[in-house]
Amino acid sequence: MRAHPAGPRHADVVQERHSSGPPRDLNTLDPKVWPRNISRGPDGEMRLAGVDVRDLAATHRTPVMVMDEADFRSRCHDFADAFGSAAAVHYASKAFLSGEIARWLDDEGLGLDVCSEGELAVALRAGFPAGRIAFHGSNKSERELRTAVDAGIGAIVVDSYYEIARLAELALERADEPSRSVREAASRNGSTATLEPIPVMVRVTVGVEAHTHEFIATAHEDQKFGFSLTGGDAAEAIRRIAACAGLRLVGLHSHIGSQIFDPAGFEVAAHRVVRLLADTVTEHPELADTLTTLDLGGGLGIAYTSADDPTPPDVMAKALADIVSREAQLAGIAVPRIAVEPGRAIVGPGTVTVYEVGTIKDVVLDGGMVRRYVSVDGGMSDNIRTALYDAEYTVTLASRTSDAPPMTSRVVGKHCESGDIVVRDCYLPSDIAVGDLIAVAATGAYCYVMSSNYNRVPRPAVVAVRDGADRTVLRRETDDDLMRLETW
Repeated sequence: MRAHPAGPRHADVVQERHSSGPPRDLNTLDPKVWPRNISRGPDGEMRLAGVDVRDLAATHRTPVMVMDEADFRSRCHDFADAFGSAAAVHYASKAFLSGEIARWLDDEGLGLDVCSEGELAVALRAGFPAGRIAFHGSNKSERELRTAVDAGIGAIVVDSYYEIARLAELALERADEPSRSVREAASRNGSTATLEPIPVMVRVTVGVEAHTHEFIATAHEDQKFGFSLTGGDAAEAIRRIAACAGLRLVGLHSHIGSQIFDPAGFEVAAHRVVRLLADTVTEHPELADTLTTLDLGGGLGIAYTSADDPTPPDVMAKALADIVSREAQLAGIAVPRIAVEPGRAIVGPGTVTVYEVGTIKDVVLDGGMVRRYVSVDGGMSDNIRTALYDAEYTVTLASRTSDAPPMTSRVVGKHCESGDIVVRDCYLPSDIAVGDLIAVAATGAYCYVMSSNYNRVPRPAVVAVRDGADRTVLRRETDDDLMRLETW
């Protein structure tokens, strides 16, 4: 789907999605969609890890993004246990990253993927071990590469010939004059400043298009990421890396898209990347001892609505392990170590966004149907995904329960934009009123990180809840924050 730049106009161009009718009980919280530690209190109020959303709204104002810490940590455990010690699980920080998140990930023993100098800086400042970080991105600058190398990063996933050349030059420069961090480490250890080759992986475009939205499918040929497999670019990238003594090829990487429920797409991708690995070891036998990792990327889907049916981590892990083992056996090579990069699947389900209702309008459509527009105090500045991807979400009345009949509704924001829609099609109780709190599920991934100050609206606070207590992870922006770049 390609939307008009201004966004969908009105209901006349949006297909109605309520063919199945309203849910039997608007107050029910589907455990597949909502955080693991959510409940209703004695007044019908939503409680997250034992914390009343009314108290959260009073303390932190709305909108507020509320993250269930135990939910996040338990999903880290789920993936670590599912893939086991023979695989590597790296959290994709582009989904959401803060210093607190980096510390949780370190506690749980996961790796971390970053794709900018800013994400790397947050991770390092939080004390996350550099050796468990991989650096992604399609246009890494010389400055970013230098920063990553000096930090002792675990691997750089190269995406172009330019990056290989930049890294080769950096390796030569380091050989002539060891970086300050290497000299300092040698001084502390009382040793000579020696340099290890820069560890790199090659991102391969495998020509597999996942069953997902056009804008978030990333392995078909006509897109910006990686080296083409069919065009021979991936093999040429490997040759250039192998020819540089300052670089060490440690793995091959592919990523076929996002919000994927079916492991079948990974099967085709794994077949092609394992074949490339086998061809590489044949052509470059000196790489056999270091080229040991096959990173299948992330993209594992979550349930945004009750209709979604994501594959559990243990089922996905077994499917991927079986696929890679079978393909390696057919190719006649040792089974490579698998790496995966869940981001959304870890942080997405355990976070909800709480809004306050400010305006309600009933609009009569063709045929006499009435749609209720419920305007809240946030919108596309804190969740652009509905406007950008036509994403679907689940929403519920959070400050109380209601036995009123369901009303066909649309939750919209406060921005000066007709496409400012948070939940396009939903049912809310007909007695919903100004001042009520509503909650939108599964907003942990790509909402805050893609947020903006459109219309000079401050970004919301991010609050962690656990065992009946809350604490601020990221504070709410203030007017002073919005003015800090002004020169006046």
